[in-house]
Amino acid sequence: MEKNPKFAVLGGGSWATAIVKMLTENLNEVGWYMRSTYALEHLKRQQHNPNYLSSVEFKVEQLKLTNDINEAVAYADYLIFVIPSAFLHSELSKLTVSLKDKIIFSAIKGIVPETGLIVGEHFHDEYDIPFNNIGVITGPCHAEEVALERLSYLTIASNDEEKAKIMAKHLSSDYIKCKTSDDIIGTEYAAVLKNIYSVAAGIAHGLGYGDNFQSVLMSNAIREMKRFIKKVHKMKRNINDSAYLGDLLVTGYSIFSRNRMFGNMIGKGYTVKSAQMEMSMIAEGYYAAKTAYELDATKAARTPIIDAVHAILYENKNPKKVFKKLTDKLD
Repeated sequence: MEKNPKFAVLGGGSWATAIVKMLTENLNEVGWYMRSTYALEHLKRQQHNPNYLSSVEFKVEQLKLTNDINEAVAYADYLIFVIPSAFLHSELSKLTVSLKDKIIFSAIKGIVPETGLIVGEHFHDEYDIPFNNIGVITGPCHAEEVALERLSYLTIASNDEEKAKIMAKHLSSDYIKCKTSDDIIGTEYAAVLKNIYSVAAGIAHGLGYGDNFQSVLMSNAIREMKRFIKKVHKMKRNINDSAYLGDLLVTGYSIFSRNRMFGNMIGKGYTVKSAQMEMSMIAEGYYAAKTAYELDATKAARTPIIDAVHAILYENKNPKKVFKKLTDKLD
């Protein structure tokens, strides 16, 4: 690896935009792959992403912009993938450049539908990337607060501590504090599961449940998360750390949470399709609920909240009736 590695962000959404902003605080040049030619050209002219976090202004001379994923991959040593999990498979199918010898960090909070794998496992299994070259960037951290430069915390997880430290160094600033972790599998599953629990929190709000119930729901969610992650990857971890509990809380309670917004619509009577059409952003919790439910069928971790969300989103069950049953299973 070069002494001064090059970084590229792959994705054009709000979280991708926030990560580019973080990197430009520390680097003279950052690669940025966006699929949208319109967004790319607008950014070159107006110095901001027209679709997401448009208040963030960039110095275009700091950006190596491209709508060719192969160009971005060839350019950088460290690749940060921030493409929604539902589209990752199709985007990667465009690759003709090898990912071998690249350091890959996922900032995707979802499961790849085509393989049913978290992103790190997907790169390992499908592209033969060693786990030592794979890392995860997790919260609690909303892109909108990064745009406002409000103090935020990130956890950078990797089996290779040195690579985690390099990534942490390049994302840190006056308003971003980073810590490292070796729980690459656990932190990534936590990032996936908290979106499902956030959908549940939104459904509860849409149904008219109050703060008292929400606190019980979140308390049960962190214990459910602990059981689930322990089943898929047993190791010593503190589930109360910010990468697990902190990320769950901000996603479950924040007005910026797209998963909570999606769930709120479902609770108010929207169909899944109409709620998806209404939102301009992807609610990762929708896709995660299906895979987590299917995975738990083999792991048997006891997940009443995941089961309830799955029943509503995929079995067309009545949210009011499902949550009435759920309330009897929580304590």
